[in-house]
Amino acid sequence: MTIAPARVPATRRLAATLHGYAFLTDLVLLYPLYALLFADTGLSVGQISSLFVIWSATGIVLEVPSGAWADAFSRRLLLVLAPLLAAAGFALWVVVPSYPAFAAGFLLWGIGGSLRSGALEALVFTELDRLGAAERYARLTGRARTAAVLGAAGSGVLAGPVFAAGGYPAAGAASVLACLLAAAVATRFPEHRPPRGAEAPPPAVAGDVAVSGPGWRASLRGGLAEARADRRVRAALLLVAVVTAIWGGLDEYTALLARDTGVAEPAVPLLLLLMWAGMSVGGLLAPAGERLTDRGYAALLVFAAAALAAGALVGHPAGFVLLAVAFAAFQAATVLADVRLQAHISGAARATVTSVAGMATDLTIVAFYVGYGLVAGAVGNATAFALWTLPYLAVALRLCDGRRFRSRRRLATGGVVAAAEDAGP
Repeated sequence: MTIAPARVPATRRLAATLHGYAFLTDLVLLYPLYALLFADTGLSVGQISSLFVIWSATGIVLEVPSGAWADAFSRRLLLVLAPLLAAAGFALWVVVPSYPAFAAGFLLWGIGGSLRSGALEALVFTELDRLGAAERYARLTGRARTAAVLGAAGSGVLAGPVFAAGGYPAAGAASVLACLLAAAVATRFPEHRPPRGAEAPPPAVAGDVAVSGPGWRASLRGGLAEARADRRVRAALLLVAVVTAIWGGLDEYTALLARDTGVAEPAVPLLLLLMWAGMSVGGLLAPAGERLTDRGYAALLVFAAAALAAGALVGHPAGFVLLAVAFAAFQAATVLADVRLQAHISGAARATVTSVAGMATDLTIVAFYVGYGLVAGAVGNATAFALWTLPYLAVALRLCDGRRFRSRRRLATGGVVAAAEDAGP
């Protein structure tokens, strides 16, 4: 789809703001250090685990309500508030390091993450749709995921020197600064809200005038109703949860897998850099898969699962090359699953439906953590990685089942619609 020349600057502004926001949100130097901070403060492993539970529970409880807030009020305002809450939490950690301060910090960080989740995807898709550029959603979000990975990688590179120079206070101050910059960048997001009862707003492009949406309760009811009643939305929502959660959860254990290959601990971060590189490439390549049929998407999942299992079972550092390839494919699959979800949402409560997908992802991750601990404790990390690819094979088989997913249906953005015979649930 060709974009009118007058609207190209608006699209570029949105892209620059999105990518800068994603980069700064993950450029948190406390990321690779906070577990050490907790331990050095005297917390036990059980206490540290309980902090992670607080963090996860906050996201699960607030995920859907925050999506309804984003549909009822200003999505841009929520995107500004999210990093400010995280900044307050990080400041607490280094100013008054203690279990209550750590718990409060995770609570604030979890609230901020919930405010951002759903609101960001809905704002970006709505603005692109308004500009007649909805087919660019996969490209923008894929690059945003790459920007976030680069931010996390940058935090890993900078954390050591900053910590050596000023300890935890210096790392905390740098983290707070990154969050403040992210909030400042968020004020640059355009926001043109649709009128009540409609998803697409008028085509006018002048000015950033926010049109109030339906009330919070109405947004919540509408989003939940669409997620429940529309089979295509429900299937896309579940696809996002399964595809995102398992490989995202496995990412937390890659350091243990790397150590199991026999490399010295100082070499572990170098292997993890391969994973970050793979995720970056996957985000950039995601738009190439926009027109995959369901069978093509299933093949992508099978390929990623096979590469992941093979890389884990090699038992050698060279296996991380295959793991990087797998993570690139999973990153692309995650972006494409989000594209499918956004394309199928037809109501005004876009952020609410997206947040339902986020909550389903969080719940799946929690279940994965429990399951991974049991499996890895019995058979080791390498075999556990391989076994956890089986759900992807099940999803691939389901996608190839013509009773629910027709092989000719395309993964669509706003400008690419499914074939007429596939319009029904």
